[in-house]
Amino acid sequence: MLGRGAARALGALRGLRGGAPPARSLGLSRRLLSFKKVLDKDHFLPKPCWGKDMRRLFDQFTKKCEDGSWIQLPSYEHISSQRSQDFSAFIHAYFPSASEVINEKLSQAQLFTRGFEDGMGFEYVMFYNEAEKRIVCVFQGGPHLQGMPGFFHGGATATIIDATVGMNAIVSGGIVMTANLNINFKSPIPLCSTVLVNSQLDKIEGRKLFVSCKVQSIDEKILYTEATSLFIMLEPKKKKYDLKEAVLNPLPA
Repeated sequence: MLGRGAARALGALRGLRGGAPPARSLGLSRRLLSFKKVLDKDHFLPKPCWGKDMRRLFDQFTKKCEDGSWIQLPSYEHISSQRSQDFSAFIHAYFPSASEVINEKLSQAQLFTRGFEDGMGFEYVMFYNEAEKRIVCVFQGGPHLQGMPGFFHGGATATIIDATVGMNAIVSGGIVMTANLNINFKSPIPLCSTVLVNSQLDKIEGRKLFVSCKVQSIDEKILYTEATSLFIMLEPKKKKYDLKEAVLNPLPA
């Protein structure tokens, strides 16, 4: 049985003032509470599905964060209601012709790399070093990312590269758009293994940001993939949107 506090919380979900909700609403209320718990989940926190290599590397980089030289970047699969309003203003400012269509679906959207069941797809954490303009992503790919039997799909590798270099460009330049992503596959990555995705901001020329990336084994002896990318900083609009702030402080839903 639910206690009085839980009953009041369930009642609040339906706009009731105290007391337990009608019995027929209990299932819905529980689903709403469960959904909220999912929205609040920070995917950069350790999970039971993480292998020993990923957990060890997570602990190592978390230790580096203690002196402030590195920052652990949080990640939520959905946009909070407050950030959703911010993004709506951003979309309208930069893409007015598409804003109406996009905004209608924004509340249903979730981050592509967070759409898999825990352990089945993209498990990753990113750490940012502002002095070095570098992001290291510790990535563990699940069995649903298979391409050739026993190895990651090339598109999955490209996705985590794009996510990493894109994050580097955002924290370095704010609002950016991908102009080019050039990937060279060197060696297939064993399925369900843990790898390091090292991203480096190489230079900024006007509105252009050049970011390079290497995907390596955890001992950095094997180079699986390397990439170069070009991002373009969008010109500021009257209502400037701080995308870097939204990334570093995503505000859970």
